[in-house]
Amino acid sequence: MATSVRARPDGSPPPAAPPSSPGPRGRRSPSGLRGRLYRWDIKAIPYVFVAPFFLTFAAFGLFPLIYTGWLSLHRVELGGDPTWKGLENYTDLATSEFFWNALFNTFTIGVIATVPQLLMALGLAHLLNYKLRGRGFFRVAILAPYATSIAAATLVFAQLFNTDYGMINGVLGWVGIDPVNWESSKWPAQIAISVIVTWRWTGYNALIYLAAMQAVPQDLYEAASLDGASRWRQFISVTIPSIRPTILFTIVVSTIGATQLFGEPMLFGGSVGISGGSGNQFQTLSLLMYEKGWVTGALGQASAIAWVMLLLLLLVGGVQALVSRHNRKKLGG
Repeated sequence: MATSVRARPDGSPPPAAPPSSPGPRGRRSPSGLRGRLYRWDIKAIPYVFVAPFFLTFAAFGLFPLIYTGWLSLHRVELGGDPTWKGLENYTDLATSEFFWNALFNTFTIGVIATVPQLLMALGLAHLLNYKLRGRGFFRVAILAPYATSIAAATLVFAQLFNTDYGMINGVLGWVGIDPVNWESSKWPAQIAISVIVTWRWTGYNALIYLAAMQAVPQDLYEAASLDGASRWRQFISVTIPSIRPTILFTIVVSTIGATQLFGEPMLFGGSVGISGGSGNQFQTLSLLMYEKGWVTGALGQASAIAWVMLLLLLLVGGVQALVSRHNRKKLGG
């Protein structure tokens, strides 16, 4: 029943009802100094939470990058003062046979290691995507090489590929093949290093592919099965197109890893690992940068090599962006 509001005897309107106290959602901010502190707290706290990352990145990422770029424009010896050279370090690289040899070795080792690695990872992920006995055990087992130390894995493979007493040459001898000089010959050495890289990273990429495959809708497989498609046809026509962005991601990441390849060739070569073998037959850009900076002491040239590697990685990232944009336009059209 509605309650009527009576007017005052003098005819003036009744007083307005006091405003109701706001609830938790409509709580008013305090006034005065406490209010200013409250508003400052609301605005500043998010920046305080993210500040440690940006401070760490500025100290250990941005500053070394800028300082390396500055060094690449100077002639700097260990313990000496820098001397301005401009782009001379870069022009010296353009005419250096050691730089082009390291660049070519980086490319060939990357191709030999990346292509089989990703193909094997796709196959393993496809097998683990089905209901197999002990599927959980196999998923953990294929990740074990990735958890292994680079030094330990490389030293073991160096013994396996040893020219005199290695097991690989022993197996080749059983089938009538002469022993291969895995360390001194160019292509055998690069193949051996690529085997180490493939062994370490295949399981990691397989788990990435497996996660992408499990996100593919099962309706697509059921529809393909009703149309009479075999498992192989489902893999080619359903799985591969569905995980294409993930495949592109692993290609880019593997390319970046191949460009920065350092530990495996250095440890595989032993005493001559820094120079990439006795004839620089497997010296990569990272090894050449290390040799220029810490063996010969030419920090300016080493910094120039580092910036060339950065530009190569930016080029790879740009190609990935163009391919991704093309795929999105293709799917959208």
